[in-house]
Amino acid sequence: MTDERLWKELFCLFDDSYELIHVKIPLKRTFDEILEALCFKEEKINLLGFSLGGYVAAYFACKYPHRINKLFILASSPSSMYKDEIIKRSLAIEFTKKHGFKNLSAKKVISLLEEKNNKNTKLIKLVQDMYKDEGAYVFELQMKATLLRKDLLQELIRLNTSIYFFYSKHDRLLNHNSLLTLQEEHKKARFIINNGTSHMLPLEEPKKLHTLILEWINEKN
Repeated sequence: MTDERLWKELFCLFDDSYELIHVKIPLKRTFDEILEALCFKEEKINLLGFSLGGYVAAYFACKYPHRINKLFILASSPSSMYKDEIIKRSLAIEFTKKHGFKNLSAKKVISLLEEKNNKNTKLIKLVQDMYKDEGAYVFELQMKATLLRKDLLQELIRLNTSIYFFYSKHDRLLNHNSLLTLQEEHKKARFIINNGTSHMLPLEEPKKLHTLILEWINEKN
């Protein structure tokens, strides 16, 4: 439920020697359909995904490993949903059908941010605006797709490629147990953990993310 505005503060930190291409998550009902709709002209790509896009990126890498040069998973855990989260999201879908699409409350947005930004009205409004502009149709498609996501842990562990993970230690949207399993078992993955609550890392930590992306791109496989 975000758009190009998520990346504005990050993209402006790169010079012209880097080509950064924003890829919208295709509006499909399953992850296999989403992958079929992704058209990358390059033979091999450096793929970075945020949140739901992080799961899509991981799924793409597992299904088409020969197309991936490097993989970066940002504020995302490539695993199945907890049962209580599936129930919560199913109820949210039904609520929206009955009562209409509602914008995110400031309280909800604040729960995705660092404490230092709890009174950052400009940042809060930006997250609300992106969510509102995506709208009911995108909300329903993305929520339904997440209910069907499979656990990718073992496939990722077997993936012989460089993977960066950057996420917050107390991000309430993530499955931290699955990330711990990956950290223990994946030999080529690097884990950078922000000691905070932020889910919206591209907006709150653009300079740190910029540094990590440069390291990721320039690291030899």
